[in-house]
Amino acid sequence: MDTLSMDETVNKKDLIISHILIDWYELHKRDLPWRHSSDPYIIWISEVILQQTRVAQGMDYFYRFTGRFPDVASLASASEDEVLKYWQGLGYYSRARNLHAAAKMIMEKFGGGNFPHTYKDILSLKGIGEYTAAAIASFVWN
Repeated sequence: MDTLSMDETVNKKDLIISHILIDWYELHKRDLPWRHSSDPYIIWISEVILQQTRVAQGMDYFYRFTGRFPDVASLASASEDEVLKYWQGLGYYSRARNLHAAAKMIMEKFGGGNFPHTYKDILSLKGIGEYTAAAIASFVWN
C-alpha cells in the first residue's frame, strides 16, 4: 500500500497552492515598469519608493525620480537639496537621504557605479535592510 507521510502530504499541498498562486499572479499582475527591468538600480529605487507608498501614488514619483536620476552616478553626483526636491511629496525624507548616501557609497566602494552583486554587499548600503536587499538580489539575480 502506498501511503504518504504527513510531511509529503503537506509538501504536496504546498506545491499545489504555489502553482495556484503563480497562475493567478500571471493572469492578474499589474504592468509595472520595474518588472520589465533587470537593472538593480531601478529595482532598488522602486523598492524604496514603495516601502511606505501605494503603487498608484508611487508610480509618478518613480518616473520623475528615475527620469532625473537614471543611474547611480547621476544620483550620487546630485546635491542633497535636488534629491529631496525630486522626493518631495513622498514623505519619509530619510529614505531619499539614504538613497543619496548609498549611491555615493556605490560610486566609492563598488567600482564607480557598479551596483553590488552580493546580498551581503547590498545589505551594507545605507538604508537597505534585509527585505530590500533580498528583493533586489532575487529580482535581479534570481
